[in-house]
Amino acid sequence: MRKKVDCRDYPSEMNCTLVIAGEEEEVVRAASEHAVSVHGHTDSPELREQIRAALKDEIPQHA
Repeated sequence: MRKKVDCRDYPSEMNCTLVIAGEEEEVVRAASEHAVSVHGHTDSPELREQIRAALKDEIPQHA
């Protein structure tokens, strides 16, 4: 099952709307890089665990 994390679930001053979806490790890596570069967080094992805990299953959208 693919996972996703959505910045809209975590309101910020910049009103970020990014959604990252993919395999769990890909999403954790990309979301932590995004959190550091865009939101000013410090990359740490704790940040990655917070992201991992916030992951949701991606519900496939059928046309």
